Amino acid sequence: MLGIVGIVVVLVMVFGGYTLAGGKFGIILYALPFELTMIGGGALGAFLIANSGASAKQTARDILKVFRGPDWKPADYRDLLCLLFELVRLARQNPLALEEHIENPEESTIFSRYPKILTDHEAVELICDTLRAITMSYDDPHQVEEVLDKRMEANLHHALHSSHAMQTVADGLPALGIVAAVLGVIKTMASINEPPEILGFMIGGALVGTFLGVFLAYCFVGPCAGRMRSVIEEDSHFYKLIREVLIANLHNHPANMCIEVGRQNTPHHLRPSYGDLEAALRDLKREAA
Repeated sequence: MLGIVGIVVVLVMVFGGYTLAGGKFGIILYALPFELTMIGGGALGAFLIANSGASAKQTARDILKVFRGPDWKPADYRDLLCLLFELVRLARQNPLALEEHIENPEESTIFSRYPKILTDHEAVELICDTLRAITMSYDDPHQVEEVLDKRMEANLHHALHSSHAMQTVADGLPALGIVAAVLGVIKTMASINEPPEILGFMIGGALVGTFLGVFLAYCFVGPCAGRMRSVIEEDSHFYKLIREVLIANLHNHPANMCIEVGRQNTPHHLRPSYGDLEAALRDLKREAA
């Protein structure tokens, strides 16, 4: 919603100020379709040249993050802590029983209680792969921590590709605006014998290209790239929480302490309160009793 409000504010303030200053929309409206075709088409073509098909599709999906915001909400962090508590407690009580849950999470009665988490393959694989490594006696906390850090760093780098691609487009739009303006000047020079009022109209149309390139870069595409990056980085805290809890488990802390370590390392605006988490864990213990 805030993104839509931002778009409205930009349009109202920029074009409202232009109108109050006595500007006329005739030249802009006439030149806009042609300039937008050249600038937008050039930007799209350059984007397709620079990216693979998979990257282009991912970028198109990530644009929705600008308006939708992060995928993981505070309630999801509480659910994740509850899921990890169940798995850590089971790993301590009955390691053999844990195997059926981490080998087939889609059929697990524990994972099935958290359907949103279950649909995120990376989160599920991160949990299962780490717990599986522990059952294989790969239990050096520092080695596991290093493996998890490298894995999450690689995943974050890959996830940020769409925001980098969008920022590259934003950086190129002003230059594409100049290209469109130069083409407009070339067209004007071919009509140099026309009266001044016609030449002025043609030159104004050419300058719309420069305006449009800068306007799109700094008011829309650049901010969208920045917002995409911030949303992706915020969602990465979800996977960092998994890392914190499972590393604490390797240090043989009590299950409740492992969960508290994860809760404390969650950003404040996403962190479930101690009381809410305790109530959720009490419900889990009651169901297991």
